[in-house]
Amino acid sequence: MAPPPDPISRGDALSRAPAHTHTQRIDMTTFRAATAATALAITTALALAGCSAGGSSGSPDAHGGGHGGSALPDDVSNADVMFVAMMIPHHEQAIEMSDMLLAKEDVPSDVAALAEDITAAQGPEIDQLEAWLDEWGVGSMGGMGDMEGMGDMGSMDGMMSEDDMAELEAATGAEATPLFLEQMIEHHEGAIDMAEAEIADGSHEGAIALAHDIIDAQTEEIALMREMLADANAS
Repeated sequence: MAPPPDPISRGDALSRAPAHTHTQRIDMTTFRAATAATALAITTALALAGCSAGGSSGSPDAHGGGHGGSALPDDVSNADVMFVAMMIPHHEQAIEMSDMLLAKEDVPSDVAALAEDITAAQGPEIDQLEAWLDEWGVGSMGGMGDMEGMGDMGSMDGMMSEDDMAELEAATGAEATPLFLEQMIEHHEGAIDMAEAEIADGSHEGAIALAHDIIDAQTEEIALMREMLADANAS
């Protein structure tokens, strides 16, 4: 297996990122089911790994089990796996939202540029996140999108609901601009919450570094979007 890419900063991603394959549109019903199924599958797998490693009287530790039975490398915790696995669909939805906006007419140039920056930064981050899962032997939980009935996760970590996404897709350029900004602010706030949890509970240096990058970049973007939203509402 080829070695995973080196950890990247968001600044590096913006300076070198071409159009990313994750900008392709995805069916949102499948997306929601895949997100829920991924969380369930990873949580269950890590719990089982911890129980089998810890024995009948032990409880799973932060690494999914004790030495000799852990399913994860020594420098990787369950918190790292959950952060990485859940940040992938979170980033994918941000790119989906950006693509929806960029497909519309009459979008202010500064807002369009922000949407392009989000796509350019988060696409390469998805590549890094997926590479970590492969390196850790977790995989990307592919094929989970066929599972339905897993529920709507729009209330989790700033993720948009089916109705939110449908509203953004149906909005015209003039209507879509403030709606996109409101939704993306909430989306970014959720990503920051996830990143803060990784910093508090994670152990993988690369994942923690990426979490810091996400907090720095998305905090700055939230401030920028609030200024854009004020301008949009004033016009």
